[in-house]
Amino acid sequence: MAKVLTPRSESYSQWYNDLVLKADLAENSAVRGCMVIKPYGYAIWEKMQSVLDRMFKDTGHENAYFPIFIPKSFFSKEADHVEGFAKECAVVTHYRLMNDPDGNGVVVDPEAKLEEELIVRPTSETIIWNTYKNWIQSYRDLPIKCNQWANVVRWEMRTRLFLRTAEFLWQEGHTAHSTKQEAIEETETMINVYGDFAEKFMAVPVVKGIKSANERFAGALETYTIEALMQDGKALQSGTSHFLGQNFAKAFDVKFANKEGKEDYVWATSWGVSTRLMGALIMAHSDDNGLVLPPKLAPIQVVIVPIFRKPEELAKIKDAASGLISKLRDKGIEVKFDDNDNKKPGWKFAEYELKGVPVRLGLGPRDLENGTVEVARRDTLTKEVVQFDGVDEHIVKLLDDIQENIFQKALDFRAESTVSVDTYEDFKAQLDKGGFIMAHWDGTPETEQKIKDETKATIRCIPLDQPDEDGVCIYSGQPSKKRVMFARAY
Repeated sequence: MAKVLTPRSESYSQWYNDLVLKADLAENSAVRGCMVIKPYGYAIWEKMQSVLDRMFKDTGHENAYFPIFIPKSFFSKEADHVEGFAKECAVVTHYRLMNDPDGNGVVVDPEAKLEEELIVRPTSETIIWNTYKNWIQSYRDLPIKCNQWANVVRWEMRTRLFLRTAEFLWQEGHTAHSTKQEAIEETETMINVYGDFAEKFMAVPVVKGIKSANERFAGALETYTIEALMQDGKALQSGTSHFLGQNFAKAFDVKFANKEGKEDYVWATSWGVSTRLMGALIMAHSDDNGLVLPPKLAPIQVVIVPIFRKPEELAKIKDAASGLISKLRDKGIEVKFDDNDNKKPGWKFAEYELKGVPVRLGLGPRDLENGTVEVARRDTLTKEVVQFDGVDEHIVKLLDDIQENIFQKALDFRAESTVSVDTYEDFKAQLDKGGFIMAHWDGTPETEQKIKDETKATIRCIPLDQPDEDGVCIYSGQPSKKRVMFARAY
């Protein structure tokens, strides 16, 4: 099955594209720049949704839904925000089609022009803050902590499945608070939620930090981020949480009466992750044989492949396996018994390897005689023969071990790929090797932009746990108090 995929060493980009297609995760659609997420890929996304949704609700958030269309005038109310998204917006100008008088199908009815154009949402701050104005009068109405699961459109011309598409799925949280401190705490809470999800469920180690002014979300006062390192040495921004201050409240005149009876503007946050997490999951763990999925997010955690020649052999295997399947499902494990007789066991083994199923069991007549079962784990591609009695407990421990092993492997890779440099020459030399680079920066947007223009590297974040350290900027030679994290990125 390895021959199905371009080796990573030959072309990492082509390997990724091959894997997304061959593992039945997604494909390009008839609409340029948009994708079809196939059932197996969507099943992974559903698992992500389920876990994140629970984490959001556990931190006091509620789900809501807001319109996909946003009046163009709303974007004019917050200057930084509109500047950040203007080049990516899809615009609806008409509301009706008509038959072409010349008989060439349908055309836009010129008489059906909208009085005001509508923007297909690139993000929902404007429509939500226009709505919040109707919900908030007093401090008693606060906080509001809403999240929505939705799709957004950002008109990308250079696309890659899951990583960058014109339309993608995501969640966006939008909260309103009575104090600055409460809003900042919310922003920090949510970046920690994202960090926990990435590490404990995706098995992807992340660096939590603050974005530089150049990389900050349009309209935010501060943007927190989690940054992950992919196997090709490039960074992937995997989730962001924004402290919006009172910018949107002022733009949409959202005020409240505080406990002293004085009027003040509401404090805001927004935060989100998208189907880009699917790209992170694929690129952080997978190999030349296919997907490597962490058990906690695998749609199929255990697959049982019966090995048989005769129908009566299959009947005996199915009977023996039924009790095991019940035990595994009682333990909350997703298990599949593949008795499809159109495919041979060898083909199935390769297919489930390609799709990243964490544990595969091979069970044949000889195994039944011996009271054993062959257990194969996807992360190490190793096999062992285990006693059939008690194999359910063995699998529970094995799934935990696989989850931990996948994370540790990614963590070790990041550690090996993170270096500190003190000169611009060393910085440029290290960039070609990939990975995270810790270097001093003078704190100016001008220096950051020059480094980006010359090297295509950006400041991924100023890590939250980075200690103060006197030094000089690698580019300007000006004083610096702390190293920041650079990388080339997706």
